[in-house]
Amino acid sequence: MNAQRRREIFQRLQAANPHPTTELVHRSAFELLIAVMLSAQATDKSVNIATATLFPVADTPEKMLSLGEDGLKQHIRSIGLYPTKAKNVIATCQILLDKHAGEVPHDRESLEALPGVGRKTANVILNTAFGEPTIAVDTHIFRVANRTGLAPGKNVEEVEAKLLRHVPAEFKLDAHHWLILLGRYVCKARKPECAACVIRDLCDFKDKTA
Repeated sequence: MNAQRRREIFQRLQAANPHPTTELVHRSAFELLIAVMLSAQATDKSVNIATATLFPVADTPEKMLSLGEDGLKQHIRSIGLYPTKAKNVIATCQILLDKHAGEVPHDRESLEALPGVGRKTANVILNTAFGEPTIAVDTHIFRVANRTGLAPGKNVEEVEAKLLRHVPAEFKLDAHHWLILLGRYVCKARKPECAACVIRDLCDFKDKTA
């Protein structure tokens, strides 16, 4: 894998999907924050089903707090780890009101200080809500980066650092979305659909499927 091949990879991903975005349904930075918090170890589809009833009644920190932990649980009970997530969401809303005037903070340190928000979630918020060229590495992106040879690494931090170093600047803003969608729908864990992949001939994966 070299710089020329990496550039062509992203040129093809861009041509196939010029305006990628998250599949989590949201209308504000706050709704995105809550959706991403709920999505840990859960599918975007399951989160969207839950937030379809949650966000109409709780689309601000104040309204979420008024629901309370028990009220929130009623909306997210179908999502894995919902008791812990409910506790973190309520605690996060209180901090947003106490320290950030009810707004989602625009800096990594403040985001990562919120309960239930780690580096990956902070990266998603900075990228999708605030347009920063960060790259959040989840299981899909970790797999794609290693399997293709795009940015191999032993852990998510190493992969993130390599992606930030190697992805051409003009593609960094959307790289997270292209790679996660590629991993979710084409470069699948158990049986990648290599025949349908737009970067098949640029990929280092030796065991390509027919």
